[in-house]
Formats: sequence, structure tokens, C-alpha cells
Amino acid sequence: MLTDLLLLLLFAIISVIFFRRIRLSNIVAYLFTGFVLGPSLLNILNSYHELELIAEFGIVFLMFSLGLEFSLTKLIAMRRSVFGLGALQVIVSFIMFYFICQFFVMSWQQSFTVAGILTMSSTAIIVKVLSDQQQLHSQTGKLAIAILLFQDLAVVPFLIIIPIIAMPNMDSGLVPLLSMAFVKGALAVAVLLAIGRWILPRFFDEMGRIRFDEVFILSNLFVTLFAAWFTQFLGLSMALGAFLAGMMLAESHYRHQLSADIRPFKDILMAIFFISIGTLLSFDILRDNLALLLLMVVGMMLAKLITITLAALLMKEKLTTSLGVGIALAQMGEFGFILVALASKYQLLDEELSSLLIATGVISMSLTPLLVKYSQTITREALHHYEKVFRLQKPLPGQFSDHIIICGYGRVGQIVSRFLRTESLPFIALDRDPMRVKEAREGGEKIEFGDASRREILLVAGIEKAKLLIITFNDLQRSLALLTQIRELNADVKVLVRTKNDKGIDELHEAGATEVIPEVLEGSLMLVAHVLYLSGVPRRKILKRLDCERKTKYQHLHGFYYGHESSQSTKNAWTVEKLHAVILSSSSGFIDSAVLTFHLNGVTIKSLHRKGGEEISITDKTSFHAGDVVLLQGDKYDLLKAESILQGKS
Repeated sequence: MLTDLLLLLLFAIISVIFFRRIRLSNIVAYLFTGFVLGPSLLNILNSYHELELIAEFGIVFLMFSLGLEFSLTKLIAMRRSVFGLGALQVIVSFIMFYFICQFFVMSWQQSFTVAGILTMSSTAIIVKVLSDQQQLHSQTGKLAIAILLFQDLAVVPFLIIIPIIAMPNMDSGLVPLLSMAFVKGALAVAVLLAIGRWILPRFFDEMGRIRFDEVFILSNLFVTLFAAWFTQFLGLSMALGAFLAGMMLAESHYRHQLSADIRPFKDILMAIFFISIGTLLSFDILRDNLALLLLMVVGMMLAKLITITLAALLMKEKLTTSLGVGIALAQMGEFGFILVALASKYQLLDEELSSLLIATGVISMSLTPLLVKYSQTITREALHHYEKVFRLQKPLPGQFSDHIIICGYGRVGQIVSRFLRTESLPFIALDRDPMRVKEAREGGEKIEFGDASRREILLVAGIEKAKLLIITFNDLQRSLALLTQIRELNADVKVLVRTKNDKGIDELHEAGATEVIPEVLEGSLMLVAHVLYLSGVPRRKILKRLDCERKTKYQHLHGFYYGHESSQSTKNAWTVEKLHAVILSSSSGFIDSAVLTFHLNGVTIKSLHRKGGEEISITDKTSFHAGDVVLLQGDKYDLLKAESILQGKS
């Protein structure tokens, strides 16, 4: 047993490190560990029975932790989403999967079990993925959590029913057996909740007064295991008792301490549970049924996506939000594995079906982070032909004339359109984000869906008669491509291009831009204008200075002294021109030679300073002296090369 445990821990550690590197869940790593070490591949474990016993306690502690999350206050606050959307999803998904299983000639017991397994989604993975991608408090995140809460509640009836329907020759006595099971369940709820209301608060108050951490932890373990033993004594699942124990303590002020104390036991034992589930995977079965497995994964995920989306739409949620929730919850969950283990224990599912279900769960859970990350893109493509969003209303002849075209309706495009509307100037906005188009249209905005870089879209927008076009998106290559199209269709239209910084200004002007507005440099100019105005400089002089700076293409704003922090934090930092000071040594080969004789592509001498800080005007007669400080401007590698040349190192 000890040898098996050491092997499990070592391989689990290696697997977790590897799977974390490729950004997959720990659950997948544990399942992989069981698969490799189990009978299907290496078959080096001997203590399968002991492993299953430990794994069962993992389920107990997981259900206890889950019960701690089910405070009545929380459920009441989310009752519409939990008991409306959540219940609708579980019912619709369960019925659909049940009849699909019946179509494949499964017994009703197997159909019931498989439908329950596939209906569940992964609470652990979804909460982590949504949290990592900062979507937990979005509408999509809130609805996903509500559905997961109801799914977690729905596990309890399955834990009661599956052992009963697995009993041989029970078809005739199903109703009495189920009735008896629910009576026992009601008795367990009543007894445990009574204990939780009147006895446990005093018990934990006493443990708290002792102020001895070990006793408090032992008390926590005792309560969890006692509740599990009690429901098992009644002929029900241990997991049910643990869940009820968590629920009866959910309203107590010890809730967070109990959760923190139980977590190490839960995490370790759950790892053992998932490893034990991994041992059920059969390499031979997966190899021989690869096509069926892929069909199951795709079929299950599509079916859940459709049912969850429809359930959300029936609850009057937006189509984009509904699709987002469907994509997020399309996988199989950890409670599905618990039901697989339970059904296998009672021989409801054979080895082949169990292995295929577990593999389906593993693959779908592995795909979830990627699907959630790109859910907006997937939703956009899925809605590409949705008539209400994408109906591009072609203008009547003469509808557009001397108007303004805004390409891109992000924040900048929307701000520009508001000012144009205030001045009653005619304009049309184009954007290729369907959700944004739909929202803007519903708000009464003049916007059309379309990719402005496409010739036919520009023609529909009346490019031939437009007097001004504004490119608001920050994408140099797209802007250059769009300018090429514009100049082919209308060589006279004025074009304003917004960029993030001064990179590509010359390219954009050469491609046909009338004006290029670099956001960072214009922001700096506005700051300078305020500083000069508050310092007493006349407004007319300030405006003249700003106009001069723009005409010289922001000559005084080019270059940037980079430090360690800015080079670390700025994306693509070395692609922006930088300033770099070089102190000429006496060994330099340029001493006493004319400054203007120094040439290196990509590098400009911005200024020259003598010892003491005096700035020297650079003319044809100006020469380098030892100790001069030469201020260079250019890209990183050009600057390093220039410094090397000036110092005579190359």
C-alpha cells in the first residue's frame, strides 16, 4: 500500500506540473495519472480496493465543502436564476440525453444514469476559468454559476436513486423503494438539520473557547464523518450525509473556518478520487472506439450548448449571453465522474461505457478553457448570418453625399459620432463586431455591420461621395490596406487615421492619410497645452506652438528614455524610437571630425552637449570633442551599434 501511495504521489506531482505548463486543469492531470498507472497501461498498482476506499472519503469531503456554499440566503437571492434557469437546463438536458440513450437501445436504468452524468457541468473548472479571465461577475458568469448551483443540488437525488435502480428484480417494486428512500432522505435531513440548529452551534462554541486548533479540526472531521455514517446507516449515500452536514453549518459564523480546515483533506482525497477514476479508463476500449468517442464528445458538447442556450433564451436572456453560457457549460463535470464511479460500483455501467464516458469528460474539460477564452469570437461567428444583427441596409441612390464615414465603432468611434451628431453633421459608422452593432442599433445609432477594408462595403457606405473618412481602430496593417482601397475609390476624400503611438506615421502618410493622430503624442500635447496655459502663456501662442509641432510631425515628441520598468511593462517596447546618450571617450576615432560626417541608417543625432552641460548647435563646422555627450535617437539595436562605432569598438 505504501509503495502504491508513493508511486501515485510522485506521478501525480509530475503530471500536475506538466499539465499546468500546458494550461490544463489539475483534474485532468489526476485522471491521466490513474490511466497510466492503472490496469490499462502500466498496471503497477496492487491496492485498488484501498484506493477506492480512500477515494470515497474524497467525495465525502467534497460534498461537505459544497454544502457549506449552500446558504439559504444565497439561494433566495439567486432564486430566479438558480430555480428558474438552472432547473430548466437540468430538466431539458436530462430529457434530451435520456431519449438519445434510449435511441441507442440502452436499458432505462442505464439511460437514466448516463443522462444524469452528461447533464452535469464542471463547477471547479468553470469557476477557475471565469475567474482567471475576469468574467466571474459578468452576466454570463453569474448565469453559469446559477446553473452550476442547481446542478450541484440535482446531484443529491441521483445519489439516492442510482443505488436503488441498480438493485436486481426491482422493476415491480420501484415506487415503494423510491418512496422509502425519499422517506429516509427526509428523515436524514430532519435529524441532521435539527442537530445543526440546536446542538452543533453550542458544540463549536465550546470548541472555539478551548482555542486549540487541533481539537477544532478534529471536531470538524468528526461532524463530517458522523453525518456520512448516519446516511449510510439509513441505506443512503455517504455523500448525501456530508452534503447535509455542510448545509446545516452554512449559516453559522464558523463557516469560513470550517471550509479552511477541511480544504487540505478535501484536496488530497479528491486527488486520490480522480486518480481512482482514471484507473477505470481502458486504453484498448478507447483505441477501438476512437470514432465513437469523438462523436460522443462533439455530440454531448453541441447538445448541451443548444439546450443551455435555449433555456437561457426562454428566461429572456440576450442571445449573445445565452450562447456564452452554453459554451461555458458544454463540458462534463466532476460530479459526472462521481456518478460514473457510483454506477460502476453497482454494475449499472459496463467497463466499455464507463471508460468512454470518463474519456468524454476528460476531453470536454480539457477544451473548456480554450472555448471560454474565445467564446466571444465563437459567438460572433455563430451569429454571422443572424438577420437582425447583420442586415446591411443598402442606401438608396443619393442617400449619402458629403458625409463622414467612421471606420470602427469602438470607444473612439463612438465619441466622434456623438460630437458629429451634436453638430448635425451627416455620418455613417461601420463595425464588424456583431454584438456592438446590435447594441448600438437598439440604442438608435447610425451604424452598419461590415468590414470597412472590403471594397463593396465602402461603396455601400458611399465612399465616392464622402468628404471625410476616419479610421479609428489601432491596427497599422489594416489601416494601410484600407487606405489603399480608399484611394482607388476616391482619391480626393480626406482621411484621418488614429494610431496609438508614432510608429508608422510616415507609412500612413505615404499610403494616402491626410492626417495621422498618434494618441500618446496628442495626449502629451494636450497636457503641455494645459501646463503652458496655467503657467501664464497666452492661448494664441500655445495654439501656434501646437500647430507647429503637428506640422513638423511631432519632432520634439519623438524618442523616449527607457528605464528597466518601462522596458518590462511596455508591450513591444523596443519597436518605439528611443533616446540614448553616449559620452565620447578620448579613444574615439571621431574626435575632431565633423559631427555631420557620422551617418548610420535608423539613427539621428538629436543634440550635442559639451562638458558642463552646454548645448552646441550642430553646423557644418561643428566637430566632436572628447567628453562630448551625444544624444542619439533610434531603435534599440541601431543605438547599440551607433554607440559601438562612436566609441571605436567596431
